[in-house]
Amino acid sequence: MSNNPLLAATDLPDFAAIRPEHVVPAVEAAIAAHAGAMKALAERPGDPALLAEKDGADVAISRVWGVVSHLVMVATTAELREAHGAAQPLIDAHFSAVGQDKALYQALKAIDPQALPENERRALRLALQDFELSGVALEGAAAKEFAANRIEMGRLSTEFSNAVLDATEAWTLEISDEARLAGIPEADRAGMQAAAQRAGKEGWLVTLHAPSVMAVLSHAEDRALREEAYRAWNTRASDQGPNAGRFDNGPRIAEILARRGQAALALGFEDPVAVSLAAKMARDGAEVDAFLASLGAAARPQAARDLASLAQFARGELGIEDLRPWDVGFASERMRRKLHDLDTSEIRRYLPLPRVMEALFGLVRELFGVEFRAAQGVPVWHDDVRYFTLHRDGHEVASLYVDFFAREGKRGGAWMDSARPRQHGITPVAYLVTNFAPPVGDAPATITHNDMVTLFHEMGHCLHHLLGEVDLPSVGGIAGVEWDAVELPSQFLENFAWEPATLKAASAHEESGEALPDAMIARMLGARKFLGAMGLVRQAEFALFDLRLHRAAGGDNTPDYRDILAQVRAEVAVIDYPEWHRFPTSFSHIFAGGYAAGYYSYLWAERLSADAYAAFEEESANRAELGERFRAEVLSRGGTRPAIENFTAFRGREPENEPLLESWGIAA
Repeated sequence: MSNNPLLAATDLPDFAAIRPEHVVPAVEAAIAAHAGAMKALAERPGDPALLAEKDGADVAISRVWGVVSHLVMVATTAELREAHGAAQPLIDAHFSAVGQDKALYQALKAIDPQALPENERRALRLALQDFELSGVALEGAAAKEFAANRIEMGRLSTEFSNAVLDATEAWTLEISDEARLAGIPEADRAGMQAAAQRAGKEGWLVTLHAPSVMAVLSHAEDRALREEAYRAWNTRASDQGPNAGRFDNGPRIAEILARRGQAALALGFEDPVAVSLAAKMARDGAEVDAFLASLGAAARPQAARDLASLAQFARGELGIEDLRPWDVGFASERMRRKLHDLDTSEIRRYLPLPRVMEALFGLVRELFGVEFRAAQGVPVWHDDVRYFTLHRDGHEVASLYVDFFAREGKRGGAWMDSARPRQHGITPVAYLVTNFAPPVGDAPATITHNDMVTLFHEMGHCLHHLLGEVDLPSVGGIAGVEWDAVELPSQFLENFAWEPATLKAASAHEESGEALPDAMIARMLGARKFLGAMGLVRQAEFALFDLRLHRAAGGDNTPDYRDILAQVRAEVAVIDYPEWHRFPTSFSHIFAGGYAAGYYSYLWAERLSADAYAAFEEESANRAELGERFRAEVLSRGGTRPAIENFTAFRGREPENEPLLESWGIAA
């Protein structure tokens, strides 16, 4: 064990030294140590020091499992996945047992809250709630069944995620005639050519990694090519499409829902939504449903008008008589160019990634007084990864790993995760992961403006973790923050990616080095809310589908996800999707991530973020003072008080809906 890098007492993990054969032994050792610590804590009922000591033990086991889980996301191999799959049930079984440890629960419950500082009182309330939602009140066979169910849900979630990755990797399309790529920007074609070379093929290779498939759907003039890519993308891991049945997540969805329903019933809740909302801002499913339905109702009439205009444009300008889903992205891009004289591929030529990062770092310095410094010699998991230290008032306060580019063995999407929480004398560390198109040749990578917004979003999450000032990990950073408020800092920071000063600072044309012209920025801002209503009803569709699917999964019910999706689309969607469309089978957010019965959190938190940013748009706004107040009242406080209190402390009032609707271009 002394040679196992996952157990080494190093400041940062030695990622390159970690092998699949290290995983299970390290996890077993970490579980044994954690179990011993929990047993010792349970023997000291009422001791006010229990909470901090439990946090320390939790951090120790999370460090081991967190590194393994991170590597499976960013540098997976068949052997690593196998090792992760073998360790997953061990972790799930252990935490099920801890969650049902009555002696430990009673030891914590015996603590006099008045003997604790305010932050620890909040942490104690949340810890007791976690035990209760983990089935600590269950006895005998019911407790065993609940624990077994939790292990199975963990296994199914891992299998779901793996199936999406496998399906993504399994489909490629070789292009030998460059004429088929007409309309696709040169940078994307170069990426496709590089992908073909890496695969030992001639010509160009379209893949289901987001930069590739989205370039086709947004720019390819070849309609048959768009349809082929769209079908492959929207049937991943399903019973339809080019790999029909090969990685099918449909049966897993049914089993996951059944098990979530059974778990809710065992805890005394009517459905998984009630379980989810027990620890969130929203009071109940009816409140969330009404919120989402109201957004859909406000946006749908305008979305329908926008779609009709898009269809008319496609007929008149593009010769597309019947606008289909695989035409929408392409027609939208061409209509945006026509109405706003805006070419997103041309904007990309102004956004070299190093320059965007400089602008982002400058913004963070302006708002929050934090400086980023590049650090060398830190162990990383891939040569692309960069490492930065964060400094405030002359002191190093945190660190950040950044992994920008799409590649084989890396999950799609973008995310932030905690690499290490803040503790007494220990600074926090975060991972920031995206899947941008990699650079080709010696030139720096360029990114789209959508990529830039994504980067700002994930940095908002990172700052929430890194700028926390709470030394108790269970309520520091993003920990302890209600899930439907955790997107507040990320969505808040997105807004600054649209400010003219930020766009100027982030831009340098790949040939001339010039910043984005004022006229182009004005057109970007004019186009920002272009087809916004269509985007909002799409988000409402995702959130309502998740909510109603899980409300229908109460008890032993196993709803057919296709029926629920059809009902939701009939209410809010404006696009007529083909029968074979199967986006839920790759909807990892709710079947393999943390957003089950909680996808609404994006729009719920966006209401908070839009309202918070509106303060910066007021004529009398002092950005430095507002940034410092946002840092002090939101970022630094973590989960030490309810999120609504963080918001009202910053804004001085309860949140309002009008800024959210206005941000999508919809009159309130």
